[in-house]
Amino acid sequence: MAYYGIPSILTVYIKNMLYQGTVSSSSDVSNYWTGALWITSALGAYVADARLGCYWTFLIASAIYLLGMCLLTLSVSLPALRPPQCHQVDNVSLCKQAPSLQLGVFYVAVLVTLAIGIGGTKLNILIFGADQVDYFDRREEAQKFSFFNWWMFSMSLGTLFANTFLVYIQGNVSWVLGYVIPTVGLAISIVIFLAGTPFYRHRRPAGSPYLRMLKVIVAAIRKWRVPIPNDPNQLFEHDLEEYTSNGNFRIYSTSTLRYLNKASVRTDSSSPWMLCSVTQVEETKQTLCMIPVMIATFVPSTMLSQINTLFVKQGTTLDTSIGSFHIPPASLITFVSMSVLVCIVIYDQFFKMMRRLTRNSRGISILQRMGIGLFLYIIVMVIASLTERKRLSVAKQHGLVDSGGTVPLSIFILLPQVICMGLAETFLEVAKIEFFYCRAPKSMKSVGISYSMIGQGIGSLLSSFLLSTVSDITKRDGHKVWIQDNLNASHLDYYYAFFAGLNLLNFIFFLVGTKLCVYKAVTSEPINGNA
Repeated sequence: MAYYGIPSILTVYIKNMLYQGTVSSSSDVSNYWTGALWITSALGAYVADARLGCYWTFLIASAIYLLGMCLLTLSVSLPALRPPQCHQVDNVSLCKQAPSLQLGVFYVAVLVTLAIGIGGTKLNILIFGADQVDYFDRREEAQKFSFFNWWMFSMSLGTLFANTFLVYIQGNVSWVLGYVIPTVGLAISIVIFLAGTPFYRHRRPAGSPYLRMLKVIVAAIRKWRVPIPNDPNQLFEHDLEEYTSNGNFRIYSTSTLRYLNKASVRTDSSSPWMLCSVTQVEETKQTLCMIPVMIATFVPSTMLSQINTLFVKQGTTLDTSIGSFHIPPASLITFVSMSVLVCIVIYDQFFKMMRRLTRNSRGISILQRMGIGLFLYIIVMVIASLTERKRLSVAKQHGLVDSGGTVPLSIFILLPQVICMGLAETFLEVAKIEFFYCRAPKSMKSVGISYSMIGQGIGSLLSSFLLSTVSDITKRDGHKVWIQDNLNASHLDYYYAFFAGLNLLNFIFFLVGTKLCVYKAVTSEPINGNA
């Protein structure tokens, strides 16, 4: 609730309360916010895997998170930390802008303290929750698969609450109360987490995962002339007891990325930069083989960074009335969350039925679920393009192209693309998290999950670049820019069609990438489920 409540009103507060210029400048701050979360999430994952473990990393980051929320609440409540009230919000250049001290408190609270706090909690609490399922107990297997579904359910519920109730409180009742509620909620959640401490299962940190991977790559390169023996038993490996005593797996050598097996070939040197165990090599392979899937998440993340805003902007050009009641265009995003909530409940029951039919412990494999999600994103963009073409046609018929007036079409014409978006998220987002968790080596779970956050971060950074590039290209030779302030004079249908094509290419890349880089670990104990 606290996490999703921040971006939903961040740009509005900066423009309407701090008087910092146009919405575009506020959007830049939003991009910095996303970029900061990307960096701190990767850092939080590293600290958890290498040093502190998920429990202590989450606890320390939660304290920083709570401090940031308190600072943010103070910055919006104390008159000394915000400029005098101005009634010229439509033209903020006439308002007295916040001085450097006030801006400093706000940005430190939002972009620094909160970014560190959220970066250390967002991924680690997910991993810590999944770690509570015993790898070696098949009776808990189904619980692990349902866990990711219900995790997404709780995230969507928090998003729905933040984008409806909190936004209403902050916009119509009080900015202060709108921040006090998530701050108190965060404090209560930390207390609840602490109450379960005696019952948690803990995974020991195994040292820097990046350093372990680097050692494998360096050792393989340094022994590039050394032949790989045909018998994998001749490669260096620790005793099985060394792994089982720490609750870890020993992984047997595979032919995937075979060149890296050179790192395990015995030579005169026993330096860790010259000789690595087979398990260490295979863990590196597992992590590297997830990269094509991570790359395949860039396009959906890039699209999501823009499409939600564009869907809402479309809604502002349509008839929002139902009798005497008017639907806020921003509420379209809540239909995405509601669609996700309904689809997750249905899918959780569906996978239990499919498990009996396919004899796959997940019902369908993770990659199949991701593939369905990626394909559905193509459908979303096709529907959106056709709907926008219809909207533009009606606008032209009524002479509304130049005036930018309201098109006589109900806002509910956008519901099919919004609901389909929620369905696509149900398949892709849950499968993405589950894939990066289950495919990552046990000692690198945080790094594996951070891949999903990296995909979101890069997608967010690419979104601005892609939008500006498309705009620059489409206005060449005197042509009309696809996206203008006046959507009735724009060609948003072309832009949606472009995204449909981009998603199609991305879907093909996903199919080829997962086919060429398939990794199947053979361990000292069976790995539950099929990917």
